[in-house]
Amino acid sequence: MPATQLPVSAGIGLRAPHLTQIRTERPAIGWLEVHSENYFVDGGPALAALDAIRSDYAVSLHGVGLSLGSADALDRAHLSKLKRLADRIEPAAVSEHLCWGHVDGRHLNDLLPLPFTEEALEILCDRIDKVQAALGRAILVENVSAYLRFGCDAMAEWEFVASVASRTGCKLLFDVNNVYVNAVNHGFDPRAYLEAIPASAVAEIHLAGFDASGACLIDNHGSRAAPPVWALYRESIERFGPKPTLIEWDTEIPALDVLLDEAAKAQRMLEACDAIAA
Repeated sequence: MPATQLPVSAGIGLRAPHLTQIRTERPAIGWLEVHSENYFVDGGPALAALDAIRSDYAVSLHGVGLSLGSADALDRAHLSKLKRLADRIEPAAVSEHLCWGHVDGRHLNDLLPLPFTEEALEILCDRIDKVQAALGRAILVENVSAYLRFGCDAMAEWEFVASVASRTGCKLLFDVNNVYVNAVNHGFDPRAYLEAIPASAVAEIHLAGFDASGACLIDNHGSRAAPPVWALYRESIERFGPKPTLIEWDTEIPALDVLLDEAAKAQRMLEACDAIAA
């Protein structure tokens, strides 16, 4: 019977180069995440493979295209495709991003930051409510990396994110790497972020790598998580308790063994935290 909730363990993103290996070898990994939009199809080998994998692993659908923070009308066609996929796969979780990417009917193909204002919060919460009603389930929403801040911001990022969960009943996909990247780029203490987020609101954690070669840190999902991100992750699970944790790696994708090694590191931290709590 497929799992109906994410196990409190480490998982990895399921990417095309590893599909055959995972199907044939069935590595001992807690769960898998896929990008929802990659499976908005009526059939074909990719969807068939996901069906088969779903019988062996808990699966999370992670979306990048709903544009929850946009002032445009909610894309009902996109939402319908997501619901159809979720009904078919019966995922353990469905998640999206706290961002926008649509304007005047155009899709910008990026996860763009929101102003932290009451107006933006109202639009975002209304759209999350509509998505949750359409799917018939609570969704998870992820804090995003950002490379600018708006002069009209009326609250801190962590206050904005906590308010979203409080007003909508959604859960948070807490991206530790994004918190660290934003803390460095915008000069705040990441621990203030952790302290502002209710532990009960956090349902999942993401870990990823960043690029530090330029003037600011770039969340590129193209390397192992950096030591300070691992340190912040340890603080996060001490603050929130052990949570399902995903290793994200979307560019310069390495061999599967590298992802499994990163996941094993997260798993050891989860188990150590759980042992201390017990």
